[in-house]
Amino acid sequence: MTEDGRARLTAFDQFTVKLHSRCNLACDYCYVYELRDTSWRERPRTMPRTVREKLAERIAEHVRRHGLERIRVILHGGEPLLAGARVIDEFATSVRQSVEAVGGSAEFALQTNGTLLSEPMLDVLHRHDVRVGVSLDGDAEAHDRHRAGRGKGAGAGRGSHARVTEALELLGSPRHRRLFGGLLCTVDPANPPRRTYEALATHRPPAIDFLLPHATWDFPPAGADTTHAPYGDWLCEVFDHWESTGRLVPVRLFDSVVTLLRYGSGSGTELLGMLPAANIVIESEGALVWTDSLNAVADRAGHTGANIFGHSFDDLLALPELPETGIGTLCSTCRTCPHVDVCGGGLQAHRFGAGRGFHNPSVYCLDLTRLIRHIHRRIQGALRDVSVSDRSPDGQNCLS
Repeated sequence: MTEDGRARLTAFDQFTVKLHSRCNLACDYCYVYELRDTSWRERPRTMPRTVREKLAERIAEHVRRHGLERIRVILHGGEPLLAGARVIDEFATSVRQSVEAVGGSAEFALQTNGTLLSEPMLDVLHRHDVRVGVSLDGDAEAHDRHRAGRGKGAGAGRGSHARVTEALELLGSPRHRRLFGGLLCTVDPANPPRRTYEALATHRPPAIDFLLPHATWDFPPAGADTTHAPYGDWLCEVFDHWESTGRLVPVRLFDSVVTLLRYGSGSGTELLGMLPAANIVIESEGALVWTDSLNAVADRAGHTGANIFGHSFDDLLALPELPETGIGTLCSTCRTCPHVDVCGGGLQAHRFGAGRGFHNPSVYCLDLTRLIRHIHRRIQGALRDVSVSDRSPDGQNCLS
């Protein structure tokens, strides 16, 4: 951390790899296909072999230069399972061998909509010990409201909940359960909070992640205004139910808030905290992107102008536009907020808009404040040291 409160990355230890640039679902809130960015249209559907081989080489190069003991590779998309078992097998083998040859080790994760999980695919994932995260938005009514099939086939326009739950039964079976990484749920205040949590918990996931739909001040989330916190209210109700039922399933967002409140560090989600995410995104043609959540901001907002054929990962670290985090990067409203050490200003993409670039509080400021205050009160009984009613941005226009 610099004297002016800015933190800058010194190495990447997480690589999000877009093995496939298309998806077989048409989720209406998708930040890849439904928001500002259109660059996916120009990319190859499946990452070509030449790109995969060069990427494995670049990752190993980075591991060697920085003496990294362990790196994490996240297979992503689009829908990464559309790349097929052979591509996944070859790529994971190439990365592991390349990294181990320079003294490091690689672990793998995969984020999927679940509709293409099968026994043969899981056999490949077992071979590389790939942890599988599945997107599920609750029960059939909640999930199918947004997550329908794409294209002109039999599943086009139809909800995907039945196929996802079938895949989760397979993933949760004794043979495959060790690969189950968790569930990712996008919050929709229209879905009953407790019922949504219970629908997720039914599958006995090792963890649940709640994701706020990507939005900006120019394109705010559904139901948002400057005086209410519908997403925060929803999360608070889930938190109360989660706590009253014994916290049987870890919820990363809630666990991160509790940990940050108690210790000041240790966030398990990019939505909170001050530390920079040591992650880089590699698109299917080899383009290097800071973070794909910036697709919610503007066309090609996250693009670095670099690619793996002409640039190393160290080249990116030297760029002046390398994203920084820390209190020194935040607007004055955030810097003087009593909750800044917990929320960290929120996700960068969510701060964009209103003619001020990223120099705003999160568009979810009221929601994050509501959740943090609520959890603080639940774990400590009452806030001490600071009057939140005086200093919190609750009830204010955070752009004022």
